[in-house]
Order: sequence, then structure tokens, then C-alpha cells
Amino acid sequence: MQAFFQHAAITEGITVRVAVNFMPEQSEPENGRWFWVYHIRIENGSDDTVQLLSRHWRITDARGMVNHVDGEGVVGETPVLEPGQTHDYVSGCPLTTPYGNMEGFYTFARRAGEPLEVRIPFFPLSAPAEAQ
Repeated sequence: MQAFFQHAAITEGITVRVAVNFMPEQSEPENGRWFWVYHIRIENGSDDTVQLLSRHWRITDARGMVNHVDGEGVVGETPVLEPGQTHDYVSGCPLTTPYGNMEGFYTFARRAGEPLEVRIPFFPLSAPAEAQ
């Protein structure tokens, strides 16, 4: 499946791209559950080798409730990216409202060990009208 990346952010040569899709087959609007899948592509356009160490998400629902999610790596991985390399992964987000948004940052370590905070772009989570 080819991803259509709708959102992107660049921090010191590292680009984070996001494609998001509503998943009606995993959603249960009648029970107050909506579900999205997002595809992330991280591109190392810098001159340094970096390793993704952790993630921080800020997930906001339609009621303005904010959930902060912190964790090691992404989907169980802490990938090392040489200059010019990319890393793709897919994950998901449930909400108790038919729309909301996500944004955040990754913490990478450069080859010399110093940390680098890389922005994840803001992206909306929006269910189609028939699923609300």
C-alpha cells in the first residue's frame, strides 16, 4: 500500500512525514470508539548518524482532553539511521470522540551521543460524517 504523506516537519535535516487514515472496520461509533492508523516515515537528511531513542505524543480529543504518551523507541524499535536512510512504521490511535489531533517529538541521539529533539508534525484525526 502506497502511503500519501499529508503532513511533514523538518528538524536539523531530519524529516518526519505522516499519513493518517480513519479505520471504520476497527471503529464502533455506537460505543464511542473511533480508530485511526498513521504511517510515519522518518528521513535522515542530515550528515550525522542518529538513533531514535524515545517518543512523546500529545493526543487531544474533540472535548479538549489531552493525553501525553511517552515511550521508548517506536513500535518496539530504536532504529539507527545513517545519512540518507529512512525508517517507516505504522501505529494506531483510538479516541472516544470522532475527531481530535496528534503531535509530538522524537528524541534521537547523534553519533557523538548528544540528544536531538525532532518534531512530529501536527495532524488531525477526523472521522467521516457517516461515522460520527
